[in-house]
Amino acid sequence: MLSARKAGLAGGLIWGICMLITTIVSVYTGYAESFLTVIGSIYPGYTISWLGSFVGLLYGFLDAFIGIYLFAWIYNKLP
Repeated sequence: MLSARKAGLAGGLIWGICMLITTIVSVYTGYAESFLTVIGSIYPGYTISWLGSFVGLLYGFLDAFIGIYLFAWIYNKLP
């Protein structure tokens, strides 16, 4: 049986930190700019900037936490 809370926390931390690092790298190099532009259309208020990196961290954490939590919860309900 999966712990939905622990799986959600792990996934949320990973995706949030990936958003933070990718945005900071993109601020300096332009790396993954197309990808982050698409993310900006999904996460309101997100931009490729220092402030945007923290907005992406929060949105990324919440997005992945909810998605993985629900996945693990449904997985645990299956026979």
